Amino acid sequence: MDTKNRALTNCRIEISVSSDQTIDRIVQKTLLNCSPTSTILEAAQTMAAAHCSSIVVVDDGKPVGIWTERDALAVDLTDPRAFQRPIAEVMSAPVKTIHYQSTIGDTGMRFKLEGVRHFVVVDDSGDAMGIVSQSDVILGHGVEHFLVLRPVRSAISRPMVTIPGGASLTEAVNQMHAARADAAIVLGDEATPPGIITERDVLRLIAGAGAIPPTVGEVASRPLLTIAEDDSLLAARAMLEQKGIRHIGITSVATGELLGLLSFSDILATLQYEYVHRLDEALRERDAALLRSRKDLNLARKVIEASLDGIMIVDAEQRIEFVNPAFTHMTGYTAEEIIGQNPKVLKSGHHDEAFYKHMYTVLATQDYWQGEIWNRRKNGEIYPEWLTINVIRDDAGEITQYAAIFSDITERKKTEERIKNLAYFDVLTGLPNRRLFTDRLQIAIANAHRHGHQLAIMFLDLDLFKRINDSLGHGVGDQVLVETAARISHCVREGDTVARLGGDEFTVLLPELDHLEDAAKLAERVISHVKQPFIVDEHELYVTTSIGIAVYPEDGATVEVLIKNADTAMYRAKDLGRNSFQLYTAAMNARSFERLTMESALRHALLRDEFRLVYQVKVDSEDGRMSGVEALVRWHHPDMGLVSPVDFIPLAEAMGVISDIGEWVLRTACRQCKHWIDLGLPPVRIAVNVSAQQFVETDVPEVVARALAETGLPPQYLELELTETVLMQRVDEVVGVLKALRAMGVRISIDDFGTGYSSLSYLKRMPIDALKVDRSFVNDIFDDNSKVTEDGAEIVSTIINLAHNLKLKAIAEGVETPEQAEFLRSKGCDEVQGYLISRPVSGEDLISLFDRNLLPQAKDC
Repeated sequence: MDTKNRALTNCRIEISVSSDQTIDRIVQKTLLNCSPTSTILEAAQTMAAAHCSSIVVVDDGKPVGIWTERDALAVDLTDPRAFQRPIAEVMSAPVKTIHYQSTIGDTGMRFKLEGVRHFVVVDDSGDAMGIVSQSDVILGHGVEHFLVLRPVRSAISRPMVTIPGGASLTEAVNQMHAARADAAIVLGDEATPPGIITERDVLRLIAGAGAIPPTVGEVASRPLLTIAEDDSLLAARAMLEQKGIRHIGITSVATGELLGLLSFSDILATLQYEYVHRLDEALRERDAALLRSRKDLNLARKVIEASLDGIMIVDAEQRIEFVNPAFTHMTGYTAEEIIGQNPKVLKSGHHDEAFYKHMYTVLATQDYWQGEIWNRRKNGEIYPEWLTINVIRDDAGEITQYAAIFSDITERKKTEERIKNLAYFDVLTGLPNRRLFTDRLQIAIANAHRHGHQLAIMFLDLDLFKRINDSLGHGVGDQVLVETAARISHCVREGDTVARLGGDEFTVLLPELDHLEDAAKLAERVISHVKQPFIVDEHELYVTTSIGIAVYPEDGATVEVLIKNADTAMYRAKDLGRNSFQLYTAAMNARSFERLTMESALRHALLRDEFRLVYQVKVDSEDGRMSGVEALVRWHHPDMGLVSPVDFIPLAEAMGVISDIGEWVLRTACRQCKHWIDLGLPPVRIAVNVSAQQFVETDVPEVVARALAETGLPPQYLELELTETVLMQRVDEVVGVLKALRAMGVRISIDDFGTGYSSLSYLKRMPIDALKVDRSFVNDIFDDNSKVTEDGAEIVSTIINLAHNLKLKAIAEGVETPEQAEFLRSKGCDEVQGYLISRPVSGEDLISLFDRNLLPQAKDC
């Protein structure tokens, strides 16, 4: 081996050995310190006297900050008051500390990474025991072989800072501070050689507290000591150490020009690069050695100890020889407690002897067993684990050991249980879902068939629940569903099943039914509990439920048929007014089929142009002439013929297509009214009904504006008829919509007034124009003998007076006799409509009714 290679090898060894040594041997035990109230001047004087580059600020025995020569650059030298500032205001905090057992190599790396030049060295309790600087690390690194091989030029890592000798000291300090340089070259003239100013020079000026020299040239140290660029770093370090300085100039061999400055920090950076490089090289060599030593027992033990799986080695006589830390973590048994014992100490009692006999039979034949097993921890807790056992044999094939590797699968089992719950239980209410309900119903049917008894299922649906979600939001709706689930569950017997199929649909399974009356009584109990008020987020809500009941075996022998028939009975309960229950009958199937057929046809009716409008006249009660027209929609189905609005309007609302139909009616009615005007007929208002669902699902003012724009109808000839239900839902929002319509010039009337519920205070707030007296009240004015009834006449008179007191028009619908018309006229009713005047007719037939007295009978009365 030649001299250079031998030196390199020695260097690597030297770096490795010295870098692994701890810093407690190079730490400066004397810790220069001051209190937080000490001034900058006092701290600088203490540092200058001790020839120390830093001072630790100590409060109550604990280091709280540090002030260094570098920090001195931030002091305003032109302001004497700056020297009197407390050191606590300018110190660096928190103090960078390092443990006394840290290696020299790691300390050097931390200097580089954290950009500092001092660490307070602390002991195990965190108390300061000294300080270590970059210079200490350089001098204590023990890498002379490496330094002798590296030229000085290799350590130049940053440009030097040069300052004209005539610059002020403040300018010089600011330039050094901005460049984060700890020293700068001070240029001279032909007669004055270059000098150097360092952080320590600035510190001494502060400590002197005297007059600050006007130029940096007066402060600079001369001459500047230099070393040639091709000299070794070892020679540079020796010069720095001998002269007691921390900077040396580097000169060019060729020209003698100054190339830069070399400091202890530069040498340390070079050392750390080499240290990292050698460390990386050593790690690669170690990895290669580990791969070559894979079968080495010591390596195997380390791998086992680091494993997150529990590992246990048992000898052929069933005595535990070894366990790893993960085993202790999972079972609670330490190595001292378990080694030498039989693995039976872990048995949970969950498995019988046949289980273990089968395990050892498989091991004897296959040398391997894997599966789920339940074991017991030291604290008595039983837990599941996934266990793998491998048989270890010697060269003769004899079993010497068993190696068991296991992992705790408690969380996995919990996850499986959660997944199972998600598959079988409703997330919101915690009730069984459709899948679990179907399974339980299937079992109940089999049991009922075997023992010859009845069972019943109830299908529940909350009435008008969609309004809660639409008006108050799904969060409130969800709380109502949770409370509903609790109320239903409270009503049933032990052994019954309450399930949520989805949305607001619930089912109840009564697996054993002694009497049909029991199911009816339960339905009544559920209805009574559900209709009690719900208090949700300060809202008092009222919800009712409709229930259908199907009984096995009379109403069906399979899961599908029973659920379908209970659903059919539930819809029958809704059709009969809701908030009730119905027992399934065979006749319901025919009606259900008819409903399905109508639903299917209704979805396509608009596209197939099956809707028509007819128009019923409104007349002025005084002169009998036409004052308005109400547009009424009719459905002409090619097979079912004319379908009554009483049948298809509620169905359209339930299906969610009423808004599309309503928009078509509005547009068609406006177009017809504009056509009459274009023919030169006297202008009349056309009234169009707007459902409550349209107010929820659409922007009514936008829809009206679009219809008026498309047809060209002036807005004053359009009247919208709303029910009281629309007014009472989200009152503030409805008021805003009605005001927008009124601003457009559209008139508003309240249809079927008196059949719902209205607040007079709300009516005063609403921008409406007319109240329509419902036909049921008009019909009650006279009895069967054509005599005025006291109650019927009083109600009609009250509504008319109420309208006039609110400065609204009163309109009566359903007028069929001259006596009714005359009574209404006598009470001041402004307009009437009904079969007495005209039945609903087509737009063309209505033309003949314009400009005629349509109440001749009334005038004769």
